[in-house]
Amino acid sequence: MKAGIFLALAIILETIASSMLKVSDGFSVLLPSIIVVIGYLGAFLFLSFTLKSMSLSTAYATWSGAGTALTAMIGITIFGESASWMKFIGLALVIIGLVLLNTQHKESKEKEASVQ
Repeated sequence: MKAGIFLALAIILETIASSMLKVSDGFSVLLPSIIVVIGYLGAFLFLSFTLKSMSLSTAYATWSGAGTALTAMIGITIFGESASWMKFIGLALVIIGLVLLNTQHKESKEKEASVQ
């Protein structure tokens, strides 16, 4: 449970940091640039806490996939970036992949628990 909270915090911080990259205008605006650095440092910190009890493959794929999907949605909704059916289908496939990956992860943990 703790790993899930750490992973969620890592995803949120990574999404904020990635979004602020756009606002920082190539690190020429101070406050958004500071938020980028702090956000990524925090994201990696919480990701490292996650890895204490979750496999690298599941944690990293979830972190990067969810962060990518959220950042893309922020780009569309806040920054007015183009949206197309192809983009939404791609994002849906990322989300479906994350659900499948995490379902597999839970099944593996349940099998390990029943063997012990």
